Amino acid sequence: MDRRTLAASMVAAAMSIGGVANATPPMMTKAQMMKVQQANHARAMAQHLVACYGIAAAGKNDCAAGAHSCAGQSTINRDPKSFVLLPVGDCQKIAGGSLTAG
Repeated sequence: MDRRTLAASMVAAAMSIGGVANATPPMMTKAQMMKVQQANHARAMAQHLVACYGIAAAGKNDCAAGAHSCAGQSTINRDPKSFVLLPVGDCQKIAGGSLTAG
């Protein structure tokens, strides 16, 4: 299985567990949020990943554009302001996926 197929499978799996993902996201301190943001940025740069908005399941996002603090904080499915990191080119192949915050 190539990395694009794996990424698409992971997004589909995350979205299929919507009932579990609707639980209240864990609270993080500001220091924890900054650490997650830095780790996500480093991972995106190293693995050539882009932010794909509008496809994350509630509580399964990598971060957001001003909607909330950061990773795992989204409370709705397909939040247009929350994103997950995907390989370049994959976001456009997913229905509802966007490279810009909605």
